[in-house]
Amino acid sequence: MQNYDADLWNTDLAPTTEATRTWDWKAYAALWVAMVVCVPTYMLAAGLVSEGMNWWQAVLTVLLGNMIVLIPMVLIGHAGAKHGIPFPVLLRSAFGTKGARIPALARGLVACGWFGIQTWVGGSAIYVILSSLTDGAVAGTPLPFLGIDIVQTLCFLGFWAIHLYFIKNGTESIRWLETYAAPFLILMGLALLLWAYLKAGGFGAMLSAPSQFGPGGAREGQFMAVFIASLTAMVGFWATVALNIPDFTRFAKTQKDQMLGQAIGLPIPMALFCFIGVAVTSATVTIYGEAIWDPVTLAGRMGGFGVVIALFALIVATLTTNLAANVVAPAYGFSNLAPSRISYTMGGYITAGIGIAIFPWKLLETAGGFLFTWLIGYSALLGPIAGILLVDYFIVRKCALKLEDAFRHDGAYGTWNRAGLIALVVGVLPNLPGFLHAAGALDSVPAIFDAIYGYAWFVGLFVAGGLYLVLPKPKAKKRAA
Repeated sequence: MQNYDADLWNTDLAPTTEATRTWDWKAYAALWVAMVVCVPTYMLAAGLVSEGMNWWQAVLTVLLGNMIVLIPMVLIGHAGAKHGIPFPVLLRSAFGTKGARIPALARGLVACGWFGIQTWVGGSAIYVILSSLTDGAVAGTPLPFLGIDIVQTLCFLGFWAIHLYFIKNGTESIRWLETYAAPFLILMGLALLLWAYLKAGGFGAMLSAPSQFGPGGAREGQFMAVFIASLTAMVGFWATVALNIPDFTRFAKTQKDQMLGQAIGLPIPMALFCFIGVAVTSATVTIYGEAIWDPVTLAGRMGGFGVVIALFALIVATLTTNLAANVVAPAYGFSNLAPSRISYTMGGYITAGIGIAIFPWKLLETAGGFLFTWLIGYSALLGPIAGILLVDYFIVRKCALKLEDAFRHDGAYGTWNRAGLIALVVGVLPNLPGFLHAAGALDSVPAIFDAIYGYAWFVGLFVAGGLYLVLPKPKAKKRAA
């Protein structure tokens, strides 16, 4: 491609060539299995059970949420596989060549938050290994301002540094890691389930505990309100990757590969791993006398050499999820801000820097805050972007993109597509009061706003998508001879 503006193009953002389309359906299935097997997924059922669900209600909520988010995942992935472009470039047809930087940056910043959370989890696993091997001698006084001790800080930074190798070596190194890690992680999950069953002589009372929403339960009659909010949170869990999935599908050999691989790799493994989480936790009540939801804490309680094996698996699981879900998108997003100066690799380094600065351990203080403020909160932002992209690509463009125009300010997509930007803002607004209430910024809001916030991703998707459909789109400028 030769007719492009320098501030819109670099080799990382350019359409993929036939030689670089190396991902088959097995690679996408492995990608998702490796992303799904992580500590936050294991603990998802914990948040749902703590809100009053029994185990099967929690697992089915996770399964349904992931079946829903699979739909935009495959549809938006179609654009990457067909045209070979990453997410920030796809955004240009709906938001304009300059306007696309706003949603790309929004997606990137959410990923930075997740990057920090996952890095903290991996660092915690290393810390538990050291604590177990030294009989707790590494524990120290929390540092001022940070709230964690010096060894925790060093473990966090050490795990963070591992990511830099894969950032430097690009997406192909990530594909290699995911492919080999996926079967190992499946085996480790099943081994943990078997260990818990044998050790406890069964899975314990938790799997037979009734829902708190039934007759006589502590939250009788409140199931639908909690279910809808929880379902939205489950959709929000992967709403991030649903947007930037073209960053991966652009390397697909065929459309069938990306569709089949994602359908196999996401919903069922997600529900299965959540079941492992709730079943093993149920067994810990018998084994240790208390419910241990955090697998890092559980690994530390196992003792002996088993703790090293378990925590090595946790480190691999966290690394594979973090690289694929939380590095690729912001790396491309930051590169899109100034392609001539910021490469994919530099964008990845920026992501890593922000991941440290957000103090991720603060986001994980409560299950309620994690599920209903963080997950639903950013889904209120990402839902509208998904709605606009789907309408633009399938209805307005009918899957036909002018790739050369995506790299020119004077092309068919213009610099600022007001329709996309207006639809984005309007799609977010209905969820804003409910978010501020959930975050504690407002003491109270009318009940209707809390109800709307419970459907945040869905409301944003349909409001923004519908509005974008009816708003006038920019006309192409006449190019200079």
